[in-house]
Amino acid sequence: MHKWPFERGLLACYRAVVLTSVVLACLSANAAKEFAMPEAHAARTYPAHDEHTNEKITVAVDPYDVEYKASIFSVNYRNYGMLPVFVVVTNDGDQPVALTDMKAELVTVGRTKLLPATTEDLVRRLSHPTRSATGVNPLPIPLPRQSKVKGAVSAKTMDEIDRSQFEAKAVEPHSTARGFLFFDVSDVSNPLAGANFYLTDLHDAKGNEIMYFEIPLEKYLSAPQEKP
Repeated sequence: MHKWPFERGLLACYRAVVLTSVVLACLSANAAKEFAMPEAHAARTYPAHDEHTNEKITVAVDPYDVEYKASIFSVNYRNYGMLPVFVVVTNDGDQPVALTDMKAELVTVGRTKLLPATTEDLVRRLSHPTRSATGVNPLPIPLPRQSKVKGAVSAKTMDEIDRSQFEAKAVEPHSTARGFLFFDVSDVSNPLAGANFYLTDLHDAKGNEIMYFEIPLEKYLSAPQEKP
């Protein structure tokens, strides 16, 4: 049936309103989402771990490299070239373990050494993403603005960054510390295959340095993935 110009105009407006409503609904759902730190199990229960039986300390890593895991965040950090890695440190001993000097490093199969991103690094990347890092195009319709701090990063995102990062200064006896480290993998095509995670400069209650932890990420990649 032939449609008059007026009818075609109404149809176009209707489609635009529907599209805008869908996008705004998605944004509202995302805005309502609050970050919650994942519960940490004993480090030895994770596929990728290194256990020091003499010191009774175990370190595990759990990369959040798939969508169903990364969905705990309001920001898809992988779209910005950042890989969140959940780090778990379990102390089964009777003395505390100091983490104040702790250093983490992700070494790729090509021997590229990646250090955890700082809060400033994350803010800078989220504020000024490059097309190569995001791989996404801006939406073609105007969207409501959120309250911003530090450039283009919202207050909610800043709170998520602050709450998610690994910040424990010690692991008390018979307890577990956990948190996320974020690695810039924007220039690495497959950052986990053949990679190793290192954790150094942990100290016992007497100040003695504990031998470094080395975790092959292939342990994680070869383990069955259990979806919720």
